[in-house]
Amino acid sequence: MSNKICRWGLLSTAAIARKNWKAISLSPSGSVTAVASRDAQRAQQFIRECSAEVPFAESPTAIGSYEELLASTDVDAVYVALPTGLRKRWVIMAAEAGKHVLCEKPVATTTQDAIEMIEACREHGVQFMDGVMFSHSQRLAALRPALDGPEGIGPLRRITSHFSFHGDEAFRRDNIRVNSRLEPAGCLGDLGWYNLRFILWAMDYQLPESVIGRKLTSLRGEGSAVDVPGEFSGELFFAGGVTASFFCSFLAENQQISILSGERGYVLVDDFVLPFYDAELAWHESRHVLEIDNCRWNMRRHTSRESIFEYASGEPNAQEVRMIETFNRCVVDGKVDPHWPQISLLTQRVMDACRASADAGGLRIDLPAD
Repeated sequence: MSNKICRWGLLSTAAIARKNWKAISLSPSGSVTAVASRDAQRAQQFIRECSAEVPFAESPTAIGSYEELLASTDVDAVYVALPTGLRKRWVIMAAEAGKHVLCEKPVATTTQDAIEMIEACREHGVQFMDGVMFSHSQRLAALRPALDGPEGIGPLRRITSHFSFHGDEAFRRDNIRVNSRLEPAGCLGDLGWYNLRFILWAMDYQLPESVIGRKLTSLRGEGSAVDVPGEFSGELFFAGGVTASFFCSFLAENQQISILSGERGYVLVDDFVLPFYDAELAWHESRHVLEIDNCRWNMRRHTSRESIFEYASGEPNAQEVRMIETFNRCVVDGKVDPHWPQISLLTQRVMDACRASADAGGLRIDLPAD
């Protein structure tokens, strides 16, 4: 490996890989050297289309098998964008091949699978990280004082989160997200993972003591053996009385809102997953006051908007570029950061507990502290 550049191999030509192709190109210490598909022509087409917009100095190599990419001496790290149901095998094989792993979410179909994948990476001394881009945004660090600082809205009492998009008839029929073999958690895995990650971040990665999950709507695409969640809601109960709720859906229109309510006010983030182009670091902070004067009762709005601007998506400081560069530094500096696999595993544990609750008809499920 070059002591300055992390050389990436893309394990899959999924659409999200195009965004990370660009993020890698914008990172100071990364380059794509290979793209693998089960069809070398498909890999070549992917390279040709991405290069037309974002070319690398040397065109990546198109590879017709995942095994060949993992054996390549020109690849230091792999981005695994394969469906969740297929990831465990390839993540473990990548670790055994000495490749660092950036894995799409949810990272696994079960907590036990996630443990085995992360342990394989730890055993072979390679970095594991999931692909939650907002975890790397400058906004989270900027937002923390608004929650916990002396002038913040805390202590927190309630967190709510909504993430949805409307899948059309073709989506509900053919998309892999409604295929139980490929994406068994449905919207809970594809969208709810983000809800849960944001809630856990707000709680400083404290696990809830218990959860309740409910599958509100089921979907079954063509070829799917069983239904998957199409709409899902959950409730999380933390020590000290803090609670959180989330809703995720393939049927409601685009929405990505989170509200953090404290004893002294609340914060609204209405783009917590994919920031609006012009304001990655923006949020609304409000303290509403009830004013009573005899028969006149009025709620006075006291709202401030923090607008610390970061570059728009696709620029060098956007959250996806910061994710890639954080990963690159772990690889190039040879310093594996245990924080990233740890929060992946925490998210997986909570997601699985919510799913188990839903499968049990909304039974409240306890999460062991360990």
